[in-house]
Amino acid sequence: MKRLIVFVALAFSGLGWLGAQQLTRFAVVDLPRVYVSFFRESRAVREFEERSARVQSEIDRMNAEIQALKNNQINAEFQGNQEQALRLESEINRKSDYLKEYYKLKTAELESQKAKLTQSSSFLEQVYDEIRFIAESEGYSMVLNLKENTGILWYSPTVDITDKLIQNLLDKARR
Repeated sequence: MKRLIVFVALAFSGLGWLGAQQLTRFAVVDLPRVYVSFFRESRAVREFEERSARVQSEIDRMNAEIQALKNNQINAEFQGNQEQALRLESEINRKSDYLKEYYKLKTAELESQKAKLTQSSSFLEQVYDEIRFIAESEGYSMVLNLKENTGILWYSPTVDITDKLIQNLLDKARR
């Protein structure tokens, strides 16, 4: 009888220990891919791309103007009009210097705006909220950023929730 009681007690404690075991599930997310796929559709990114296109258009216009001046300078030199050639050379140098400064300034402004977009707290909040929702609803204990974690040597594609995250974000953005 004592043996039976001890056996039953051990069996119940073993079952309790097995029930207490919790399987830890991990997931991975490719955040740069999320940015490219989802955030690129946002109004802020479209405005950035439009501004970038306007700057590039202005740079192209200035380059064409400088090229036209260079062609005029070559024609003036060919015709022997040194006075006009010198005047055109001076104008080319002035416009080239302006173009270099303009390019440097606008590139810095665009890079700053791009950095602000990728660091946008509202974007990151939205992504993290959706990651938390997916993780909690699918039972993941931890979600790792695939591109920033050098400790990941291998993972199964079944734990990559990037596509699901992108789809959820796009679905919510359409509402």
